[in-house]
Amino acid sequence: MKAIWKGLSILVCVWSLCISRRQVETSRSESRLLSGKWGLRNSNGSLSLAADVPGCVHSALLRQGLIQDPYYRLNDLAYRWISLDNWTYTTTFSVPRGTRQKQRVSLVFDGVDTVSTISLNDVIVGTTDNMFRRYDFDVSMTLRQGDNVLVVDLVSAVGYSARRSQAHTTYKVPPACPPPVQKGECHVNFIRKAQSSFSWDWGPSFPTQGIWRDVRLESYDILRLLYLSAAPAFDSSSSLWSVEVELVFDTVMAVEGYVKLALADLATQQTFQASLPPGQSNNTFILHVNKSSPVDLWWPAGYGKQNRYQMNVQMMLDGGLVLDTVTQVYFRTVELIQKPIPGSPGMSFYFQINGRPVFLKGSNWIPAHSFQDQVTPETLKNLLQSAVDANMNTLRVWGGGIYEQDQFYSICDELGLMIWQDFMFACALYPTESDFMETVREEVTHQLRRLKSHPSIIVWSGNNENEAAIATNWFGIPQSEQPQYVKDYTSLYVDNIRSIVLRVDRTRPFLTSSPTNGAESEKEGWVAQNPYDTHYGDTHYYNYLADCWDWRNFPRTRLASEYGFQSWPSLSTLMKVSVPEDWRYSSLFSSHRQHHLAGNMEMLLQAALHFHLPQSPHPLQEYRDTLYLTQVMQAQCVKAQTEFYRRSRSEIIEGQGHTMGALYWQLNDIWQGPSWASIEFGGKWKMLHYFAKDFFAPVLPVGFQDQGNLLIYAVSDLNNNKTLSAVITVYQWSSLEPVCTVTSGAAPVSGGTALPLYKTPLKELLANCANCTVQTCLLTFHLEEAGRQLGPMNHLLLSSPKEAQGLQKPDITTKVQQDGNTFTVTIQTSAIAPFLWLDVGDIPGRFDSNGFLMVTKSRSVQFYPWAPTSVAQLSQVLTVSSLRGVY
Repeated sequence: MKAIWKGLSILVCVWSLCISRRQVETSRSESRLLSGKWGLRNSNGSLSLAADVPGCVHSALLRQGLIQDPYYRLNDLAYRWISLDNWTYTTTFSVPRGTRQKQRVSLVFDGVDTVSTISLNDVIVGTTDNMFRRYDFDVSMTLRQGDNVLVVDLVSAVGYSARRSQAHTTYKVPPACPPPVQKGECHVNFIRKAQSSFSWDWGPSFPTQGIWRDVRLESYDILRLLYLSAAPAFDSSSSLWSVEVELVFDTVMAVEGYVKLALADLATQQTFQASLPPGQSNNTFILHVNKSSPVDLWWPAGYGKQNRYQMNVQMMLDGGLVLDTVTQVYFRTVELIQKPIPGSPGMSFYFQINGRPVFLKGSNWIPAHSFQDQVTPETLKNLLQSAVDANMNTLRVWGGGIYEQDQFYSICDELGLMIWQDFMFACALYPTESDFMETVREEVTHQLRRLKSHPSIIVWSGNNENEAAIATNWFGIPQSEQPQYVKDYTSLYVDNIRSIVLRVDRTRPFLTSSPTNGAESEKEGWVAQNPYDTHYGDTHYYNYLADCWDWRNFPRTRLASEYGFQSWPSLSTLMKVSVPEDWRYSSLFSSHRQHHLAGNMEMLLQAALHFHLPQSPHPLQEYRDTLYLTQVMQAQCVKAQTEFYRRSRSEIIEGQGHTMGALYWQLNDIWQGPSWASIEFGGKWKMLHYFAKDFFAPVLPVGFQDQGNLLIYAVSDLNNNKTLSAVITVYQWSSLEPVCTVTSGAAPVSGGTALPLYKTPLKELLANCANCTVQTCLLTFHLEEAGRQLGPMNHLLLSSPKEAQGLQKPDITTKVQQDGNTFTVTIQTSAIAPFLWLDVGDIPGRFDSNGFLMVTKSRSVQFYPWAPTSVAQLSQVLTVSSLRGVY
């Protein structure tokens, strides 16, 4: 098939950073896109079809109607044959004479998934073995007049991994296979590919094959620019800024010239002499910012604006050749502070942005789809905006997925979302053969050069949980063999990845793993005896059976980078990939979709600690109620844990505390199924995400019980100090009228602190409020400054709702009205309604609040649609659930 041509007369290709280019001489460089419609066939030729590039085999088969939605029911098993076959992509194109006459023509693949042999006109021009690399092949002597045939022969990733594992005979590299409940493929650690594509405990096994990024020809006579990065640095001794500009060229012949860098808005300009040798060269220039020009900084969300500057980069070479391009520069500093803490063993672990300590609030990011060509810019913007709308400032790009596309990081730059960026290694040990290490080095160097200009990235991390896997012996390795695995670990993450990071990007910290003890792990030879030590570094913590309402079960860690609980998505999300016979909690579909061992049972056991389980005589209603209750459980559990971490930021108790981050697992879903996500596949907010909007609020009241006392803390992430008081209101479960209100004394609360505002014996408070008991009453509370509420209203349920006395089944009515581009839903209730949940089915959008405790007769909430809708549509599909309605 003919490729779609998009010829551009340009000088250079600098990924997404280039905005404008020009060249004044007649010798021009060209970039011709070969993406578009290609041909695709399987190994025996029984299937032949058109396929989009970028794309993958599964998407091509789906678009041609040859398979159903791979996410439908049990299709992940039914379509396993796709990943076990070998596939070939083919395109035919012609090139003008001027292109063929260039001194050099390179065939560039921005991403091949994964193992392939690439031929042009029956000549093998190269091979690929790494999904995360850019590949360049010189095809100057291979192009011909007329039709040129480009063929990419892909080998099954499953088969390749198995063969690599079998060839590694000296010792095992575990794990061999995922747990059976994941229904996945084996030996994913032997291939440089998204590790979760072979299955994970929240997603399916779809070991994709394809050309997942753009393909193009780059032709040039003198040079092309491969990478352009701009990394600001601040000299604290002189209080001056500079920008380190790195230009990586591929040069046909040695050239001499000048580079001019200019930041017009900062009245800054410098010219540098440049000497480029033949081949690839790395050229670094330091632009010193005019000391008389004040610099506006880039700040994380909630801390200030995301300021940026435009920098012009020009290059004049011998013969009058001029390069002219523009890129963005963001001024910010990042430091990871690890130092002794008075009254505590170990060291601190927190990030300073522009010299200010920042509490990391957010979640963990996984791939948004098994088939990356189906991730649209709208999908990314919606998910990332949803994170910011929930008062998050940080996402951790988890190491079992992918390095995200350029637009992901650009959106994060714009929104002020900080990124903890893992390298793509997760929950496994890895081989260290020379070819594996070489492709990893190329991968790491490429990703660093591609991404290091983004201010949103604040830390590189070598892997997910691999230090812990060795230290706590996940894989049952005999003690006598463990030194070999520590040696391999150090070779991969320290001698190779870390050394490359320190050479290529000195502007942000590097951690070898997550969790890790940080500097202490380094001191212990990079594998700490206990990487979960709460006195150092970050921790991952999961406990699905202990009472999640009891804060004493949580680790008082320096930084919590993973924790969470599962829930099911809403029925409207599941209906897209299921049929009515699947809509039972005990169905084959429900079991198949659950990839975490005993996960469905664990959700019910955790819920049953505090709630009556659904008892509807109607099977479908019982299923709906069960889905709802898992979301209630998840939201309340993560709320309790996150509030514990936030109130622990300023305290040291029994040597533990100064917690400076809470990143729950996980933000988004890869398909429609049970998971730890707070946003369902498709973008719908779960109850947890609505709760996150409150528990990540800049000013937050946190209430809890300790040794018979009620305590209310004020938590502030503000830049300024406040004088706050806590207002506590006591309700009986049986009445919408409060029985009493208590206000604490006002106290100064500094920005960036958490401190107790109120402490009293709980029994004494209740006795003075209509002789309440923990079973008959509940509390709401908020913070005020000079009589004005700051932050959200919070609640504290003094006993399990299943033990609540007086809780009635409410009569709830709703009315929908349009208010410009939004809609107002007015709710009336006859009784207190815990966890009141509004659901509008498939209508895309979100409410400003949901899943809340309704203690007033009437309340209005806003609905923000993401697509056109109407009062009639919303009123027709709107359903209301509350806790007392499930039994």
